[in-house]
Amino acid sequence: MNLLLIILNVIALLVFVGVLVVMQKKHISFSKRVFTALGLGVALGLALHFIYGVTSEVLASSIEWYNLIGTGYVKLLQMIVMPLVFISILGAFTKLTIGKNFGKMAAIILSILIGTTAIAAVVGISSAAIFDLNADQIVHGDAESARAEYIEGRSAEVADKTLPQQMLDLLPANPFLDFTGARSTSTIGVVIFAAFLGFAYVGVARKEVETAATIKKGIDAIYSLVMSVVKIVLRLTPYGILAIMARTVATSDFAAIFNLGKFVIASYVALAIMFAIHLLIITLSGLNPVTYVKKAAEPLLFAFTSRSSAGTLPININTQTNKLGVSEGIANFSGSFGLSIGQNGCAGVYPAMLAFMIAPSQGINPLDPMFILTVVAIVAISSFGVAGVGGGATFAAILVLSALNLPVALAGLLVSVEPLIDMGRTAVNVSGAMTAGVATAKITGELDKEMYNAPMETQTVEA
Repeated sequence: MNLLLIILNVIALLVFVGVLVVMQKKHISFSKRVFTALGLGVALGLALHFIYGVTSEVLASSIEWYNLIGTGYVKLLQMIVMPLVFISILGAFTKLTIGKNFGKMAAIILSILIGTTAIAAVVGISSAAIFDLNADQIVHGDAESARAEYIEGRSAEVADKTLPQQMLDLLPANPFLDFTGARSTSTIGVVIFAAFLGFAYVGVARKEVETAATIKKGIDAIYSLVMSVVKIVLRLTPYGILAIMARTVATSDFAAIFNLGKFVIASYVALAIMFAIHLLIITLSGLNPVTYVKKAAEPLLFAFTSRSSAGTLPININTQTNKLGVSEGIANFSGSFGLSIGQNGCAGVYPAMLAFMIAPSQGINPLDPMFILTVVAIVAISSFGVAGVGGGATFAAILVLSALNLPVALAGLLVSVEPLIDMGRTAVNVSGAMTAGVATAKITGELDKEMYNAPMETQTVEA
């Protein structure tokens, strides 16, 4: 009987996949297919949730089949992240404008990423204060205890490292190891390695013109090949979102979400404020924020459903260059830096809220100005090297709470609502990176205003 139910659940998913295939054959726009996939995924997930329940063996087995599409799609995105980061950064240096403006461009991008993370910490603390959040209000269960043990284990790895040692970890001692994503800072390691090769290319171009031309031709060829792979994978986005959203909704513990509703609401209020700040930056740059929202919707939606900043990178860069008019060099740098530096949601809002909640249990007044300034400073510094994959927020929380001498195990109390909050955090992370790219392009004069203001109908993320 269980096998029959599992088969029926899989057939239901395939029927919805068929709907998306028909839409694609009828040349319905990519955006409409993505949002249709989101709606179908939510509907299917709710049906599975209420028919079987979260603890059902039938649901667990069905989700394993759903993961072939959902998790499979995310893995394909992760497959191309490192090659895309590497060749995008290296390819940026083959353009003379990047070679000349690299210092200014990098400084602006980093300033925006780190500055908004510091602001995010203030926003997180403010939201926690307004909603009067306290770690003592959270009920401990088996899941929370297990999560606490895991976090304590992770904290032991971090506690022994000083800040200079953590900064040294950003450097790629073995770039080929970083290409495998073996370290939490692998992405920034690949960025640094590619930047060194880029500067080397600029040096060669000044002395050996013919050799530089040969190198540039090879880099451009590899870039075209990698981008072709990216386009192939991006065409699968609606199907990936369908399966991921169905799985997320079907396996969500609504009771736990209800019990921790105040924290969930406080988190999303803080994240919404940060997104509003991103729009303010866009506005102050002299651009229409509504246009930004419309054109950034697809990468932000995928970030929300997948909970992976790294997995969203290809869509992030593609949207910046093909819809928002950001030059390739700036889009590649802002997208790549945004994976490991200055993640507003995971490295900014979340650790600051936890610090505020946990401080009273240690006899610390969380509204003390010196405590708040200390939290903001530590959050900004600790935002370097936060992984752009699942678990980045936990790593950031460990760094911040350890630096503040607060018990990191208490961060495990929120495990039951972690997936729900992580969806919003990841979307804000990606928005921060895209905002940095758009604002930097506008400041440096490398933004194509005609493309930015062009109607959505004339653009596509698949192009």
